[in-house]
Amino acid sequence: MLRTLRLDAVLIQAVIAGALSFSHLHDLAAAAGQDGWKAWAYPVSVDLLLVAAWRRMRTDTGNRDAWLWFAIALIASLGANVATAGLLDMNDVPDWLRILVAGWPALAFLGGTLLAHAHSPVPVPEPAPVPEPEPVADLVIERTPEPPPELPPAEPAAAEVPPEPVLPEERPEPAPSVPAVTVPPALLAHAQKIADAHRAQTGTPIDAETLHTRHGMPAALADSIAIQLT
Repeated sequence: MLRTLRLDAVLIQAVIAGALSFSHLHDLAAAAGQDGWKAWAYPVSVDLLLVAAWRRMRTDTGNRDAWLWFAIALIASLGANVATAGLLDMNDVPDWLRILVAGWPALAFLGGTLLAHAHSPVPVPEPAPVPEPEPVADLVIERTPEPPPELPPAEPAAAEVPPEPVLPEERPEPAPSVPAVTVPPALLAHAQKIADAHRAQTGTPIDAETLHTRHGMPAALADSIAIQLT
């Protein structure tokens, strides 16, 4: 309801302003020597130029020509309103005003033509919104429990094998005893050094054969030293 009353008030105000401006332009044109139907055509020309410039301004806000012709038509309308308010002798209109009124049709035609044939800006298409992917519901997959693995069939018990008879262990025959040879302590100490050096080089203990062949000891003495070193 409030919006309807507001629109009605605006329309009434526009009708009143248009009627007064139309009357002032008619009176000014008639005082400037434009009598008859010509005086009525001047208000229509001014209002049409004003409306055309306003529409061009709305479609192309950066068009300076539209603002220029809107200002010219607005000055013409306001000038007629001010001139007919008693500030100008309507019975003795100055020559420059007569010239402006006489040249107005050509000026209005030029402005209307330029506004009508001005290039309209090409609208840039807005990119289409990319639809958001719908959330995928979590799928709960129920797994069927696997059956337990089948056990292989039990093998039949093997026939009992009678235990083998235990044979008496074969004991190695005792090595022939080596006649004891008395080794002097000095010779035994020297042989110990030789045995340590041999172990360090070869990683094995020295034997009687090595003492006999390499170090020139008698066989019996070498055997006795080897036994004592071990």
